Amino acid sequence: MEKTASIDITKTTIGEVVAEDFRTAQVFQKYGIDFCCGGKITLAETCRERDINPDTLLQEISQTKAEQLDRSQDYGAWPLPFLADYIINTHHAYLNENLEQISAYAQKIATVHGERHPELGEIARIFERIATDMAAHLREEEDVLFPAVRRIAEARKAGKDAEQRDLEVIRESLSKLDKEHQEIGDAVHTIRHLASDYTIPADACNTFMVTFQKLKEFEDDLHKHVHLENNILFPKAAGL
Repeated sequence: MEKTASIDITKTTIGEVVAEDFRTAQVFQKYGIDFCCGGKITLAETCRERDINPDTLLQEISQTKAEQLDRSQDYGAWPLPFLADYIINTHHAYLNENLEQISAYAQKIATVHGERHPELGEIARIFERIATDMAAHLREEEDVLFPAVRRIAEARKAGKDAEQRDLEVIRESLSKLDKEHQEIGDAVHTIRHLASDYTIPADACNTFMVTFQKLKEFEDDLHKHVHLENNILFPKAAGL
């Protein structure tokens, strides 16, 4: 899959395309295609479901990849321990700094504007559940999966066999975390639907506007976060 022209759309998944070059995510976003949680679907399936001309999609992917990929964005080439550290320092840090605040904002606008916008109550409830689930999810990655990945990588680098327990940890964690990604992704899609793609109503106050902006920012960050794990880190960890 070194050249776009050689892509077999019946076998190549969305996740594989974005894993090779993250810049192509913008093409899928343009068509409203989920490249993170829905990254396991083939290009052919996606085009068929959304009535997209495959040649048009491939051409847009090719144009996006025309310039040489900067190594700072070549996530698939990064060693697994380095990628794990990047995810923690970038995406986990973002979540730790913002989850509680967004949840509080969502609850506040639901209380103030809920009578005129009853969907806000459901958005607040869903996001509170996301925040709770994400806290446990991040601990699983930071305390269980990523340390096992680092230990195996260090053992391989030293020419040693990996500990059987670490291999078992990876198998167990990957299955659990992948399922949780799908659940969180579905919840975020529900929020987007309830918020009418984060459209700001005419009677919105400043807190209302900030909340919707933060919800969209959260979704955008989550897409890249889950992509790096589902389409790059998890498959490589499974290969260990």
